[in-house]
Order: sequence, then C-alpha cells, then structure tokens
Amino acid sequence: MSLSTWPSGPGGRTAPSRRALVAASLAATALLLGACGSGGGSTADGASPGPTAEPVPGGNLTFAVTVDSHCIDPQQVGNNDAIASARQTVASLTAQDPDTGEILPWLAESWEVDADATSFTFTLREGPTFADGTPIDAAAVKTNFDKIVELGAAASLGSAYLVGYEGTTVVDPRTVRVDFSAPSAQFLQASSTFSLGLLSPASAALSVEDRCAGKFVGSGPFAVRSYTFDQEVVLEKVAGYDWASGADDHTGEAYLDTVTVKFVPEASVRTGSLLSGQIDATAAISTVDLPQFDGNGFWLAYRANPGVVFNLFPNESRPLAADPAVRQAISKGIDREEIAATLLTPQDEPATSVLSHSTPLWADVSDDLAYDPDGAEALLDDAGWVEGADGVRVKDGQRLSTTVTFWQVAEPLELVQQQLAKIGVDLQLKQVTVAESTELKKSGDFDFDYYNLTRSDPDVLRTIFSANARNINKRAPEEVDDLLDRSAASTDPAERQELVTQAARLLVQQGHAIPVYELSTTIAAADTVHGLGFEASTRLDFYGAWVQQD
Repeated sequence: MSLSTWPSGPGGRTAPSRRALVAASLAATALLLGACGSGGGSTADGASPGPTAEPVPGGNLTFAVTVDSHCIDPQQVGNNDAIASARQTVASLTAQDPDTGEILPWLAESWEVDADATSFTFTLREGPTFADGTPIDAAAVKTNFDKIVELGAAASLGSAYLVGYEGTTVVDPRTVRVDFSAPSAQFLQASSTFSLGLLSPASAALSVEDRCAGKFVGSGPFAVRSYTFDQEVVLEKVAGYDWASGADDHTGEAYLDTVTVKFVPEASVRTGSLLSGQIDATAAISTVDLPQFDGNGFWLAYRANPGVVFNLFPNESRPLAADPAVRQAISKGIDREEIAATLLTPQDEPATSVLSHSTPLWADVSDDLAYDPDGAEALLDDAGWVEGADGVRVKDGQRLSTTVTFWQVAEPLELVQQQLAKIGVDLQLKQVTVAESTELKKSGDFDFDYYNLTRSDPDVLRTIFSANARNINKRAPEEVDDLLDRSAASTDPAERQELVTQAARLLVQQGHAIPVYELSTTIAAADTVHGLGFEASTRLDFYGAWVQQD
C-alpha cells in the first residue's frame, strides 16, 4: 500500500466558523485518502502575485535573512534562515504538495509502505545525479540515512525522523527499503523534508565543520558556490538538473543563474535595502514596515507555518517550573489576543493549541488557553504564593522570578513579561545567539525556553515533548507520552486524530506547553521578482523563481 497525506488548510487570519469548516474538511478528506500527515495553508497561492508572464532564465536574486548560524548543511540545520539556503541544495525522495499536502514523487518515482508502517520501499527514478555527476542510487540513500543516524544530535531533525531506524537495505540499484523497529507513520512525510535530503556519498566522509561550511555536494537544483560567514551565501544553479518533483510547476534547470543570500541583522537595514533595490526580497521585514511593501512596486506573500507554535517550554527539573500551579498560572496570565493584535501581522494568529491551525490533525483547544488572570491568581494563592512588597509573589522566602532564554525578536516576550507582572510573576528575558540557544537545549541549562518548530506532520509534538524523545521539559514519563508514542504508530487517520488531540490538550492543561502565537512567513519582494514562493512546510523555494531583467 502507499500512504497518502493530509490535505492542507488555508492560512492567514481565519474566523472561528471558517476554521471549523476547514477542520471538518481536512478530517473528511483525510479519511478518504487514508492519510498520515502533512499540510499547511497560504494566502492567495503563497507565491509572487501579478500577471502571468513567461519566465526569463538568467540573472541573480538577492535575498536577505537575519542571522548566520554558521551552518548550511541541510542535514544539520534547523534555523529558518539557514534552511533558506540549505533547502535549495538537496532533492528528497518525495515531495509534498503545498496546496493539498499530498506526498508526490521526486527522487523516488513510487513507494510502498507495509501494513504497520515499519517498512518503506522506494523505487528510484532513472537519471538523477548529484551536482558532481555521481548517480543517485539506492546505495547513496543508504549512505545518507546511516550517516544522519550517526550524526545524532548534530542532525537533530533528521535523526528525530529516524528514531527506531533499523537500517536501509539496497534491494537493487534502484530499489531501497528503510526499516524501523516500531511503526513510524510519520516517515513518509519526513522523506519529503530537507533534513532527509540527499548529499553525495563522498560528503558523508566530510567533517561536520566542512559540511556546515557548504563543502558538501547536493542533489538539488542549486549548489553552493561560496559561503562567507556573517556575510553571504552564493548559490548557483546546477547545470543539467532535470529531476523536478511532482510538486514543481516546471522541469529542467532553475531559471536563476545564482541566488545570493545575505545576512542582514538590523531590521531597518533590511527595509532600507529592499526599498533602495540593494536586495530583491526578504522574509524578514518588521511588522510595522510591511504596509509600505503592499504595492508601490513591491508585493507581499504570506503562508502559515505548520508545526509547533511559539511556546514557552518549562524546564521541569527546575524547582519553579516543577510546580504545576506556576506553569498553569503563567499560561492563564498570557493574553494571546493582545499579543497578536498589538505586535503581529494580520496573518499571525494567537495560539489555539500547541500546534498551528495549518498543521494536519490540529484541533482547537483554545478553551484551555483563555486569558484568565483571576484564575491565575487563584492558582498561585492556593499554592502558597503571596504578593510581596514589590508586587512579585513570594513563597518560603523565594521570589516567583524565572528566566526565559530566546534568540528571536524580543517584542512578544516583552509583552508577555508585562502581562505576567500583573499576576505577580517576574519573567526575566535572556536573549542569546542561535548557537548558545542550541547548547542550552542540549545541556538543559534554562528555566524556560522559547521557540517554534515547523513541520507538516503532528509527530512534531512527539519530537519535542515526549519523555522518550527530546523531552524539552526534562520530566518523567506520564500519560501524554503514551499518547504521543501511540500516535506515531497509528496508520488509521481517525485514531491518530484522537490521539494527537488528546495529547495536545494534556500538554496545555499540565503546563508542559505554554503556547503564545502562531508563526506565518511573509515574503516582501520587488515586483521584478516572479515565481518565488513556499514549499509545503513554508520553506522558501527558489527553484521556480526568476527576475525581470533590464
């Protein structure tokens, strides 16, 4: 049998009644497809608007991102800015339709999945090669997946998708079987991600540092020409590339000769650079500056990010976060509607679950996320936290003061900080670098962490929260972990929906997850840029992009 995937819902700000209709449509269509996960929504078509025009090959597109994490190896990166470059350099076994969520052929022309989703057999297309001309065959697939498992934490996303990996068997040069020790219903969707994209077998022998520096050889429509830390990545199209995925609108080589990805940390500089033509496009314009790019020689495109929304993640091995009353009070003390209305674009929604509403199997649990400062104060009163002289609550001589670490923009957390002060919680903000954030997650040296994780499959919950996986909460196993493990094993859409919904609700009720808001990605570009859009996981897709030339 072959597993289909869940269709996607529309993105952007949606009225509750519309949202309910979308959820019902998702569930009904998924049941018909026998689906197992994927999806995401968009406004319009998620790509550049404007009149139809014939693509013009050639030229360079300059795109600005905010931060350089000093790694563009697609099998190691997890930061969205790094993914902007990395995604372009690898093809994957499968692709995911950004509109329907269906899993489509790419390097694999077909596949079969056994009844309990422990064995996945892929038949490869004839013809695709790596950028150096090396044929892409079954042995190369095995080398890649074995190496991702060997990399372990360095390949945090890919290794999470390969939990329970027993090995890859080369059946013949064009047939490869991937086996798991337990059901892994999420793997087919995972095979469409950049994290499991294929690098040349020779790249597996490189050091992690050389791979991060872009010295690998990929399988995608672009290759790394140069990478200068903290300045730019230059990608060049791969000559002879002719293995577009079933989700692409054209075949053959990329239209652009090169893509230059520049690192521009300051928001005002990104805005000025786009206005002046120093860059062609970016997905990092500040909310207050977006309106000036809605027309006037520019265009905007939005797409909701599926996956886990921006959350406060409590480290429950720390005394304060170990107290359920504290965690639950913090959640009740956050006014998510105010954050969305005050600081975000109309496309960024307040959280209604741990999962974004564009994620397959999302269900609305916003009744457990209602702003309730009176309820928060009652919880803290009952737990023995009394108001101190400075307004911060105290218990047994300890102030109710804790710290959240983050690397993203500070404004949403600054408003959360103000809101929590009203219930007697002192939330300190500690902004760190991406590298420091990664190390803190590994070491567990934090009170609260803050981030989101994009993926078009609800298994992202298990990846982050399960005490048997990443265990971001640093807690002992409990009921929710059983639900998450069972959802990963289920190939029945209705059963998986029920398990994911129960798990999401428990994570919120127990305060293991404190959702804040959903993320959407907004491209702002000059009207000389065409065809630039998103793939199914709201990753940037430069393959179909082209620029109008003088």
